[in-house]
Amino acid sequence: MINAMIIDPKDNVAVAIEPIAAGETVSYLCGGETVSLTAASDITIYHKLATREIKAGEPVVKYGEHIGVAMCDIARGAHVHVHNVESRREDLEAKE
Repeated sequence: MINAMIIDPKDNVAVAIEPIAAGETVSYLCGGETVSLTAASDITIYHKLATREIKAGEPVVKYGEHIGVAMCDIARGAHVHVHNVESRREDLEAKE
């Protein structure tokens, strides 16, 4: 059963579309194939979980866009939220 989603294959987080308990199987579609992993912690509906290990300092990617930077190593299946992601504003002005 699909209980999470990603929008872009570049995403390293999935969004829970229902509450997920630690130890449950998380399944989502990526490139037409079902991908499954085990939730490492409880995930509240509409919150994010890591689809792979994300190293400290690495961008967190949701919907194909950088939404922050991992403050610490985040394990595959772990909850990704304000406790382990730092928001960083990127320079949006074009450099000439």
